[in-house]
Amino acid sequence: MNAKNGSNLCGDADGAMSNADGAASNADGAMGDANGAAGNADGAASNADGAAGMNGLSDMGEGPMAGPVSLRFLVSSALSLLGNSVAGVILPLVLLATTGDPLAAGALALITMIPQALAGVAGGALVDRLNRCDVSVVSDLISAASVAMLPVIDATVGLNFGWFVLFGLLGAVGDVPGMTARDSLLPAVCERDGVSMQRFVGLQQSVESLMTIVGPAVAALCMGLAGATNALVITACTSAAAAFITLTVPRGVGKVPSRENREPHPVRMALRSTKDGLRTLFAGSPVIRMSVLLSMCVLMVIGGYQGLILPVHFTLGDRADLLGYVLTVMSAGVLAASLIYAKLASKLSNRTWYSLSLVGMMAGIAIMATLPSYPVLLAGAALLGFASGPLSALLNFKVFDLIPDEVRGATLGTQNALMLVVAPVAVFIASVLVAWLGVGLAAIVLAGLWAAFTLYALLSSSMREL
Repeated sequence: MNAKNGSNLCGDADGAMSNADGAASNADGAMGDANGAAGNADGAASNADGAAGMNGLSDMGEGPMAGPVSLRFLVSSALSLLGNSVAGVILPLVLLATTGDPLAAGALALITMIPQALAGVAGGALVDRLNRCDVSVVSDLISAASVAMLPVIDATVGLNFGWFVLFGLLGAVGDVPGMTARDSLLPAVCERDGVSMQRFVGLQQSVESLMTIVGPAVAALCMGLAGATNALVITACTSAAAAFITLTVPRGVGKVPSRENREPHPVRMALRSTKDGLRTLFAGSPVIRMSVLLSMCVLMVIGGYQGLILPVHFTLGDRADLLGYVLTVMSAGVLAASLIYAKLASKLSNRTWYSLSLVGMMAGIAIMATLPSYPVLLAGAALLGFASGPLSALLNFKVFDLIPDEVRGATLGTQNALMLVVAPVAVFIASVLVAWLGVGLAAIVLAGLWAAFTLYALLSSSMREL
């Protein structure tokens, strides 16, 4: 659910949206050609649909892991995530080099937090009304065009903090709705190919973890060859490639189910979308409600460690260079566990995966909370990442499976908006704890909070029958 950490860049809003509209108006023709070119795949997928039907969504791990359409969807998602990962490394360095102020990145994150959340809500409403393939394509093209403009602006009028604020505020137009559209497409893609959604979610999470590992290396290589600002072109290229690959996905996959009494007024439409999303997340299925609360808690605790506790710990020890290895080991653990889960999801019950993940994460955080010697800290990070992999894939699967398709965009858009708010709040809370208690006690307090929520999650009646 990473929206380029609030740092996606957009140029002039009208120009970017005009180009996006032009691309959208041509999308029908391009997708129609893609449908013809992918005729064999569509025919095979149609047969799969007939065999699997809606049961494909609730498949508990049997059947193929991916098919022709789902594979294209996966490649498109991977390219988009690779661009996010590369930009996440380069943009803070460009911002620091431009402003010379270490607080600029934090200020930018806070400034863009609310607009991103609003874009998540509005994007959810659009995803439930427009073709989801179209929204995904247009969003990627906006992202590609806006990021490609940054080196141009730097070479002409020059960059300053104001440009970063403007681009950060406008960046949500391209990034967050596209993130929601991609999430909403996943169940339909799995149904189209007749693949196991549970296994495919595990595969997708493996790819996400791989991109978080590969992205920093690609960023370092590009910066070494072209410089930091010019290296952002790779982000534009990956976003554009993601859009073009999405064009090869049959447009019917992105069709939104018909729904009576749709609200035509844009403001009321967004408000109704938010209401539908909140009702589905918190007043509907107890499993969805607990999954969302658990995901938010995981994001707050792990975000607190990644965003503040560990950076402060290594900075105080004058070894800030070691932080990257800890995060890499954690991502590698997620990747390994996600691959295992994708392969063996049906071998264990959902409840067993759930319990093992929670207990393993608690052990990993307990190790890290003591801020031990570096090798032990690496082991704790690896255990935390490895244990979190199956839990994240399982929760995503259950949420995708239980959300009604007609409100999927509203629900996922609202969820993305909540997560975009939770991340900076987690870092702020961690900063307050560090200021009051010191980094050592702050780490223990966060671990204690996670232990309490782990116990609640294990004993929760809503999660006993997964």
